[in-house]
Amino acid sequence: MANTATGAAALLLTVQLEPVVKLSDDEFFEFCRINRELRVERTAKGELVIMPPAGGEEGCRGSEINGQLWRWASEDGRGVAFDSSTGFVLPNGAVRAPDASWVERTRLAALAPAERRKFLPLAPDAVIELRSASDNLRDQQAKMQEYLANGTRLGLLIDSEMRRVHVYRPGAPAEILDAPASVSGEPVLPGFQLSLQEIWDLDW
Repeated sequence: MANTATGAAALLLTVQLEPVVKLSDDEFFEFCRINRELRVERTAKGELVIMPPAGGEEGCRGSEINGQLWRWASEDGRGVAFDSSTGFVLPNGAVRAPDASWVERTRLAALAPAERRKFLPLAPDAVIELRSASDNLRDQQAKMQEYLANGTRLGLLIDSEMRRVHVYRPGAPAEILDAPASVSGEPVLPGFQLSLQEIWDLDW
């Protein structure tokens, strides 16, 4: 199906496989491995969602977000930051690849070496998603709720077009911040402040 947002058209393709084909986690990992040129997620229903490559502005913003999270995680030491190429197998069976994420080291230490080499079988402790021109806001909001339902403790949905940040925490309604200069990761990411000035106003 084709989605159009803010005047830009982008292709977002959803492929239904079940009940004809049901891919195991290992088979889906191999599918993604041999189709590296594709950005693919799997829904809890077994549908494959094929997303377009990031545009220039989206890629620049994503790099800035990942850089800030990585620098904080390296200094803090209690967890590991992951970029948008990392897949996570959620407890509901979906495979998601958030734009940026963080997982406590104690949880990663419990994984077998073979599990670490493939999509990680857990929900990240914290996720950051950057809404792109091809993303429907309601779909992105539903995805954030899915993360929380599967164990994520902090979710940040950044809407650069509207200059808004939707903050998700378990047991609480989403908090919407209008054009904040920064947003706190407390208490899941203690001491982390995501600076958004570089996200709102690209300098290149």
